[in-house]
Amino acid sequence: MGLKEQQNCLSQRKIIVFIVLAFIPIALFRLCFTNPFSAIDDTSLQESAAHVVITNYSSSSSQEEETQESYDRVKEENLCDYTQGKWVRDEIGPLYNGSTCGTIKEGQNCFRHGRPDSGYLYWKWKPNQCDIPRFDANRFLDLMKDKHLAFIGDSMARNQLESLICLLSTVSSPDLVYRNGEDNKFRKWRFESHNVTVSVYWSPFLVAGLEKSGNLDHNVLHLDRVDERWGNDLERIDTVVVSVGHWFLHPAVYYESGSVLGCHSCEASNCTEIGFYDVFRKAIRTTLKAVVGGRREVILTTFSPSHFEGRPWDSLGACNMTEPYDGKVLEGLDLDMRQIEMEEFTAAKAAAGEVRLEALDVTAMSVLRPDGHPGPYMYPFPFKNGVPERVHNDCLHWCLPGPVDTWNEIMIEMLRRWKV
Repeated sequence: MGLKEQQNCLSQRKIIVFIVLAFIPIALFRLCFTNPFSAIDDTSLQESAAHVVITNYSSSSSQEEETQESYDRVKEENLCDYTQGKWVRDEIGPLYNGSTCGTIKEGQNCFRHGRPDSGYLYWKWKPNQCDIPRFDANRFLDLMKDKHLAFIGDSMARNQLESLICLLSTVSSPDLVYRNGEDNKFRKWRFESHNVTVSVYWSPFLVAGLEKSGNLDHNVLHLDRVDERWGNDLERIDTVVVSVGHWFLHPAVYYESGSVLGCHSCEASNCTEIGFYDVFRKAIRTTLKAVVGGRREVILTTFSPSHFEGRPWDSLGACNMTEPYDGKVLEGLDLDMRQIEMEEFTAAKAAAGEVRLEALDVTAMSVLRPDGHPGPYMYPFPFKNGVPERVHNDCLHWCLPGPVDTWNEIMIEMLRRWKV
């Protein structure tokens, strides 16, 4: 090789070395300030979340790191359809029991009243399309920080409320700051750790009315205005959970605009029998109109089925099941009451635009749980003196702990979506 060729070869090598050296800083810069795996992780995360909206709770620090784009994406997605599913065995069991929670109403404390079987405690609701996370009390208190949550309605609203208090008590002891009314029908608790207030308002019709008493053999309802016992406090409530139904089956006289509208199962000769379905609809409509508005969050818990199933309430055979039903469908009264509520919920949401209104549709999942009621154990040890010919049964309310705890697990997911 001649001298000239050697010089050309050396020049080419210098050029190659220069190019390599020039690209090293660029490569180091990209390695330091970019993550070559981030695009893959973000894509897979978005594809997964598109199919499952109910997810496990993440810590507050990880939530703060989520981008605005991910918040917007979650907000646009539909909540997983938790109404379709089945009850499956859960060996973990409840978070509390009849001894660890002191706020359970005596009639629902099945454990302490001597119910011998415990299998009813080991079931969880499994939707077809997703999973419902186990109740996280810290998560709930974080979501409700500095807010007032109120349950308004009949004894089923109170049943759900007492379930929630027991669940929250596993991490934070509440202070009972207000109590009034027979059977503690008006109560208020404070969780000082998060400045959370939880209260219950007894209002079995939601609208204004009088309950039957010794001097009154029927209920009186005014369908065009809400019960002022909670209506007057509405502006001081941030989140409302309403739940009624069974009191509408009782004899009643109905008023609208100051005039008698009709009655149900009444003996008055000058009053027209109109049944209770349309009246129930009017009461739900009046209530939703009153509570929906501003930034208030509203949850309508649908009708909770009973399981007397044609047996007398004092029959030994009433609600004595020990496992859930498999495949039982809604029908009759349960179906009709739930349908009215869902129709009024849909109409209220459409009329008010993007309001914070959700239906906690528990009717279908609850009809599958005939094993979850106190039955004869609404009273302590009903068979301690032998088996009586007749025994009082509660086949309407739910044991605590019991299936009603699932309602509050689902309610967390509704609250979570409102925060994004």
